Amino acid sequence: MDTKHLLGIDIGTSSVKVAVVDEQGNLLGSASEVYRLIQDGPGYQQMDAEDMWRAVLACVRRLSFVSSLSDIAGIGISCLCPGLTAFDRDGQVLFNPILYSDQRSMAEAEEIREKVGQEKLFAITANHVMAGAMSGTSMLWIKRHCPDIYKKIYCFGHVNTLLAVKMTGRFAMDYSNASYTTLFETTGGYQWSEELCEIIGIEREKLPPLMRSHEVVGELLEKDLIEAGIPNGTPVVIGGGDTACASLATGVIHAGDVCESVGTTNVLTVCVTQPKFHEGFINRCHVIEGAWIYQGALSHTGASLRWLKDCFCTDLKAAAEAFHQDAYDLMTETAALHSAPGANGIVFLPYMQGERSPVWDSYARGVFFGMSLQSKRDDFIRAVLEGAAYGLRQLCGLAEQATGQEIREFCAVGGGAKSEVWSQIKADVTGRDIVVLDVKDMAPVGAALLAGMGIGVFRDAQDAQSRVKKTVHRKFLSREEDAEIYEKRFHIYTHLYPQLKELYRENY
Repeated sequence: MDTKHLLGIDIGTSSVKVAVVDEQGNLLGSASEVYRLIQDGPGYQQMDAEDMWRAVLACVRRLSFVSSLSDIAGIGISCLCPGLTAFDRDGQVLFNPILYSDQRSMAEAEEIREKVGQEKLFAITANHVMAGAMSGTSMLWIKRHCPDIYKKIYCFGHVNTLLAVKMTGRFAMDYSNASYTTLFETTGGYQWSEELCEIIGIEREKLPPLMRSHEVVGELLEKDLIEAGIPNGTPVVIGGGDTACASLATGVIHAGDVCESVGTTNVLTVCVTQPKFHEGFINRCHVIEGAWIYQGALSHTGASLRWLKDCFCTDLKAAAEAFHQDAYDLMTETAALHSAPGANGIVFLPYMQGERSPVWDSYARGVFFGMSLQSKRDDFIRAVLEGAAYGLRQLCGLAEQATGQEIREFCAVGGGAKSEVWSQIKADVTGRDIVVLDVKDMAPVGAALLAGMGIGVFRDAQDAQSRVKKTVHRKFLSREEDAEIYEKRFHIYTHLYPQLKELYRENY
């Protein structure tokens, strides 16, 4: 084999993305495919594992027309996190992956919090406990509500475990995924906590072996991928969480590096090299050694915009389809044209199905505050855009408190980052410049880089990320002219949740 190509597979919240990268870090091709989600009950959110695998195969086969799959020398995995699944001894899936937004395990989350105590839990895991968002709650829910299935479980895992088992027949989980289980010593132990397993009631034997993100979990055995053209026995690297993989690709690997990813969720990622954590963030091991990342995850910002589009902007969707435009672009452009900064008095809390950082509340829900008889649809669209910006500003402030370093500028990746209206609003609201990179999907590229590290194509993380061409799409400079109105609305945004917190619980 003269040329070594690397395949990165990223399983996102609603779609699969696959990328092929060469030894020089060039993106040779990429493909994406949506898959089906399962919602069998109120608050339930699961991935259809079979349909997800169909999407993976569709992407890989599509890429065979772009790059010779026979040149693939390594495969890396990136995945949403958490997505809890379970297997029998033969590797058969017993439970479709329960996603981070699933809320069925709220009672179990409360029980874990009471049994362990928040102080001890944070000291070991560097995280809070929250239904779905930390997969230990979902494990306990399965044990309580599906005892017959629980007895059959040989191994729990996240989505990268599922792909590893599918491709190699071997079980594993990396540190970045394990950080989101409530059972892992994120603060430096790099192992499953025997104490937490015992207190919470999850058998340690049902948890998968732990690996570093660049380690090879096994060799490719899966017949469909081999028939598609990938060589039998190709090394498969366990990889990591999607935002951690994207952070590697964007070069967020040194202390103080910051990046925003914009998609269904809006995540601010800050790299640190000391295990010192802030309770406002989700804290996890990075996919590189000797580093951790703070993640401020606004869980439903992009999803809120999609909800608004599907429920109240069907005319704009139709117009976009008729003129081959993007419906989100039409929405944001009309909002910018017909609604002024401050959204005519409306402030939006984007907690549409609970929220992780910084409030950690499964009961929280979305709020449009300040409506009047003068409010227009464009005001609501702009309020959603500004709500995400206020949340991002809040997270930037927490990051500065935690690190002691001022954030003047950060890079942004993802489909939503390309929205000129939205990125400019974020720059103006946060008071920070935003550099939008030209690569839309960095997570599969990061997974491919980890594959390269695992098989020795790259010396280390620094070498791997330095190969990626980080072309700037556009830089958005923060402007001062609307600072006063945004300051006023931001004050309202940060004070709304504390006053509504108990009412959320009463409304559940």
